[in-house]
Amino acid sequence: MLRKIRISLAAVMLIGITWLFVDFTGLAHTWLGWMAKIQFLPAALALNLLVVVALLVITLVLGRAYCSIICPLGVMQDIFGWLGKRQKKNRYTYSPAKTWLRWGVLLVFVVLMLLGLGGIASIVAPYSAYGRIAQSLLQPLWEWGNNLCAFVAERADSYAFYSADVWVRSLPVLIIAVVSLVVLAILAWRGGRTYCNTICPVGTVLGLVSRFSLLKIHVDADKCNKCGLCARNCKASCIDFKNHKIDHSRCVDCMDCIDKCHKHALSYGVAVNRSSQSTRSSQSSQSTQNSQSSQSSPQQSRRDFLTTTALLGAVALESQAKKVDGGLAEIIDKKPYGRLTPIVPPGALSISNLHDRCTGCQLCVSECPNNVLRPSTDIMHLMQPESSFERGYCRPECTRCSEVCPAGAILPITREEKSSTQVGHAVWQKDNCIAVNTDDGCGLCARKCPAGAIEMIFTTIDGKSVIVPAVNEELCIGCGACEYYCPSRPVPAIHVEGHEVHKEV
Repeated sequence: MLRKIRISLAAVMLIGITWLFVDFTGLAHTWLGWMAKIQFLPAALALNLLVVVALLVITLVLGRAYCSIICPLGVMQDIFGWLGKRQKKNRYTYSPAKTWLRWGVLLVFVVLMLLGLGGIASIVAPYSAYGRIAQSLLQPLWEWGNNLCAFVAERADSYAFYSADVWVRSLPVLIIAVVSLVVLAILAWRGGRTYCNTICPVGTVLGLVSRFSLLKIHVDADKCNKCGLCARNCKASCIDFKNHKIDHSRCVDCMDCIDKCHKHALSYGVAVNRSSQSTRSSQSSQSTQNSQSSQSSPQQSRRDFLTTTALLGAVALESQAKKVDGGLAEIIDKKPYGRLTPIVPPGALSISNLHDRCTGCQLCVSECPNNVLRPSTDIMHLMQPESSFERGYCRPECTRCSEVCPAGAILPITREEKSSTQVGHAVWQKDNCIAVNTDDGCGLCARKCPAGAIEMIFTTIDGKSVIVPAVNEELCIGCGACEYYCPSRPVPAIHVEGHEVHKEV
């Protein structure tokens, strides 16, 4: 029963968090946003002490239930391990803890976070790793399915669905997501929770706490015949059946061993007295030597409906057909502008605040309805979000990224606060401006500016009187509407430079 409860809760958490990352409508966050906020590392970075204390109390009482139920990366590894067990049963063996590796990785992780290199550190963070996999690999599949529904609905004169752009926001992040998925799949297929008990920094911290948990899995030496079936089914490789010992710092309380033991020698509860257990074990050793070898029971897993999720690891880059204007001229796509200072979302307060707290989970990137946010490719701040305006601009009425961030890197703000927050300012370049280089005029940037920070003025350039844009930096909020709508291609004639610290207009 305990195993069934654990599987049911884990399935709910995995499906809910996956939906958070693949959904682009904002509906999922309305109901399930709390699932991201109860993840251990984001809660710690957001200084959400209530959640952190609650998770530590749960670990002190139940053991590492967090790793088997709440952590999406842990549940995903269970799926790969389950698939591996279907190919070969009783595949695991006991192995001593690699303590030096666990604490070494944790130390490096903490140092990187203190140095403000959260993007690099987040490569081994469990929630962030799963977020990258879901956003880079699963969200495109979800969007393609949505676009297919939109296509069919449109033919039936229904507009219940609308098409979404499917594009690769960052090739380096896509590569990291694919590599992470492959490595985790191989490790889980072959060794179960190898990643959780050797690399994961959250697993190391919770493992230290779980040593003192009230409820644990323990062995009844009177009933145990040392058949080893429990150890061969322990995904954490933490059961030393020969000595009737369990390493509770690595045990993730999956209850698989209890389910497999034919002698009912394993139970979950308050720890028993080891000395009396050892005495009973010596007295009954002779009577247990002639016991028949136990046979593996048939698999009775209730996780079949999750198998499809594990197989969604393939990704294809969408081929872009040439766009034409009325069939007459090819329209050249805009190129990302090389800014001197990156632009981070309103609510981040400053670039340094975002870099210190962001885990690179990609939730804000996947939720951005305007296609503005994308992962940074800067090696020092890899995978942390920044704004670019080739596909849209940051609408003043949209606060989605501040609503979904679980780590406090982007704080919640209202629409009124966003409209008065200056994340950057527009800069005009005459060399690319159509108003300067042609006699047709333009003024599109001024007409599209939602803050009214751009006006067209008369000036003389190279002996010619022209009307050009002038930017009022006191009013500009850096939303990028001017850059997005600028018809100059591939490099816009007006772009936004970010501010290190955000200002109030």
